Amino acid sequence: MIGLISATAAGAAARDRVAAAWPDRTRVYDGPVGEAVRAAFAECAQLVCFLATGATVRLLAPLLGDKTSDPGVVCVDEAGRYAVALVGGHGGGANALAREVGDLLGAEPVVTTATDAVGMAGLDTLDLPVEGDVAGVSRALLDGEPVALAAEVAWPLPPLPVAAPGTTAAYTVRVTDRAVAPGEREVVLRPPTLVVGVGASRGAPAEEVLGLVEDALREAGLSARSVAALATVDAKADEPGVVAAAEHLGVPLMTYPAQELAAVAVPNPSGAPLAAVGTPSVAEAAALAGGGELLVPKRKSRWADGRPAMATCAVVRRPARGRLAVVGLGPGARDLLTPRAKAELRRASVLVGLDQYVDQIRDLLRPGTRVLESGLGAEEERARTAVAEARRGHAVALIGSGDAGVYAMASPALAEASDDIDVVGVPGITAALAAGAILGAPLGHDHVSISLSDLHTPWEVIERRVRAAAEADLVVTFYNPRSRGRDWQLPKALAILAGHRAPTTPVGVVRNASRPDESSRVTTLADLDPATVDMMTVVTVGNTATREIAGRMVTPRGYRWQDTRPKEAE
Repeated sequence: MIGLISATAAGAAARDRVAAAWPDRTRVYDGPVGEAVRAAFAECAQLVCFLATGATVRLLAPLLGDKTSDPGVVCVDEAGRYAVALVGGHGGGANALAREVGDLLGAEPVVTTATDAVGMAGLDTLDLPVEGDVAGVSRALLDGEPVALAAEVAWPLPPLPVAAPGTTAAYTVRVTDRAVAPGEREVVLRPPTLVVGVGASRGAPAEEVLGLVEDALREAGLSARSVAALATVDAKADEPGVVAAAEHLGVPLMTYPAQELAAVAVPNPSGAPLAAVGTPSVAEAAALAGGGELLVPKRKSRWADGRPAMATCAVVRRPARGRLAVVGLGPGARDLLTPRAKAELRRASVLVGLDQYVDQIRDLLRPGTRVLESGLGAEEERARTAVAEARRGHAVALIGSGDAGVYAMASPALAEASDDIDVVGVPGITAALAAGAILGAPLGHDHVSISLSDLHTPWEVIERRVRAAAEADLVVTFYNPRSRGRDWQLPKALAILAGHRAPTTPVGVVRNASRPDESSRVTTLADLDPATVDMMTVVTVGNTATREIAGRMVTPRGYRWQDTRPKEAE
């Protein structure tokens, strides 16, 4: 919950805007400001104070304890010009909150945390348990000192400006699921790589289940902070001891049908669980159900009073799943690049793309991002490279112009990818949409996009699709309409459409949509000169209902009220 505190009418107005926008996230604290701040500090995870920073500092000073437990605090000035992350930038989420409040109020976020200021991923912002000398290692990274990355297990981290392998370094970032204490000048990151399979008799005490799991991890030298989940058979989904153990560890409980577990090959099957729940293994099979390496075979709980064990467990290290984000950059203008695309670019430790597209967004990449760029004609190579890097456990962004799924890199990449990596699609504004917005509303009714490039598609197939679109009276947007080596396809396609549409049919021609040298015009099917079109151009041909109105190209949606308007209203 975010506590909102104000002292003046202007502050209250801004406060109320935030409260109205986030009704489920915020709570307004009225009354004397000092009492309101103290109450919100005790009750909320974050605060937004519509007060001067000096006044807020004086009120907060007696309340502050530790940066790992204090709430994040943001100050907004009287004029609503700035949203200042004051306390708890990383641990309390104040930096992110300042940006959110800034977006909401039109204020400039002010973030002074060093890593955020230079665009570096903070070691305590990676959504991983972190231990050790975070401040010292972060300072070394900021100062450009050699910092080694010791990844004992693969995990898709965001980019970090670490030293090249083999470089002597006084500082280390260690990625491990082993129960090792951080050394001097070292940070340990704990990735969630471990799955603990659990079997339990009906009524097994929670302390027995939890004690068994903790003993198994400790004796194997594994960290409980790297446990991603407990897993069991679905018949035990509501077993109190198992549920309580998962809650104590702070991890989800995954369950599987008995028949699915029965199909998992395990080293230690048993007749007891087969008779009880229908599978010869619960602990080992549940741990192995998602694949991985069995680190701790099935073991039973032990009790000093000699009664039979009521719980079993096994531990598996699952392979890290790399992450491939296929990112559409839009038509070229920076303000048409989506926030989600920007976030994925900053999250990726490896960027793969066409060199000219990389140049468009290079300034958005975090320090340490590895860039793999190539020239025109290497689409399949880029797709294979991106998938291969993701399979190595990296966080990869594969970029394309417009929407990466429209005549771009998503298709070849996903044809290469299997289910051993996570794939995220990030939509972008396509050339057809960018051009359409410039022309007016040419795509107001059913429409189709067709590429006239026969480099990958036989012309016979393209021609068949153009004829079908012409006969169906669809608005048609032509991608890749004409190049120096392909100058006859566009006239041919226009001739096919001319067999079904009047010579006066509006045609929109947009070159370099949204870029500084953008140009556009509306002409007709009879007057369009194909020689004025190149590969940077999008050509949109209207249907039989498309009209030019006030210099704009408009395809009616077909609303009935438009058909009954008085003529003078048109």
